[in-house]
Amino acid sequence: MGEGSPPSGVDVTVPNVARMYDYYLGGKDNYAADREAAEKVIAVMPGSQAGARANRAFLVRAVRYLAAEAGITQFLDLGAGLPTQNNVHEVALSVNPDARVVYVDWDPVVCAHSRALVRTPHNVGVVEADLRRPETVLRHETTRALLDFSRPVAVMMVSILHFVDGSDDPQGIVAQYRDATAAGSHLAVSHLTGDLLEKARPEETARAKEIYRRTATPVHLRTHREIHELFKGYELVDPGLAWLTGWRPDEPGPDRSTVVRLKERSGATAEEAPGYGGRIPAYAGVGRKL
Repeated sequence: MGEGSPPSGVDVTVPNVARMYDYYLGGKDNYAADREAAEKVIAVMPGSQAGARANRAFLVRAVRYLAAEAGITQFLDLGAGLPTQNNVHEVALSVNPDARVVYVDWDPVVCAHSRALVRTPHNVGVVEADLRRPETVLRHETTRALLDFSRPVAVMMVSILHFVDGSDDPQGIVAQYRDATAAGSHLAVSHLTGDLLEKARPEETARAKEIYRRTATPVHLRTHREIHELFKGYELVDPGLAWLTGWRPDEPGPDRSTVVRLKERSGATAEEAPGYGGRIPAYAGVGRKL
């Protein structure tokens, strides 16, 4: 992509969050409008690039846990975004060559790149659909051909639900996917939060949100409690709903001692998270369907 001719029907003058995320990760699948918007976000939120890398690292850890420890062989990656290193199918197949993965995204550019990436593996498919329409995703011929919903499925909603507006009922959307899967299925979520940002850096946060409002998918920060509620019907696995870098880190670190356990409260405050200066303002968790 980069400076090449854009695909037919793609408006490259409007920033796209998937391409902005690609830019944060150092990728080349982005256009001038994406880079300009991303740089504006970085200017007011210097940790944006570190946050994108930390989110990708969480995805790898979550898939590795699901495939190796939970024994999951089927993955439904919703809002998959542009393919980069350590994609879901690469991690899952490295653990179990028989694993099956379906990527879902509504962006035709994302889907075209994903199809090119997964052209060879017979057990990986790409569905162009809006995750907010679960029936369309679940009934798609590619989904039905690859995934057996009478057996456990891991539903991946990594760094995507903060782009779903409250009027679209994100909790209801998650519940529809939950109800379509068998007992023993899992849900993996990472989600930006305002629990720290809106308290510690309110002006910068407002400016970053304004930049995202100029894209097709504005960002919606949610509290610990709101993200907790997405896991209704699931039992969170250890360590519960954690700071992004604190969910089963590869190496023990300070985040291990500052994991935010599930509590009946509106969310963690900056004072409850020592060393906030270096913390990624996002929660992450994996739950098992009861």
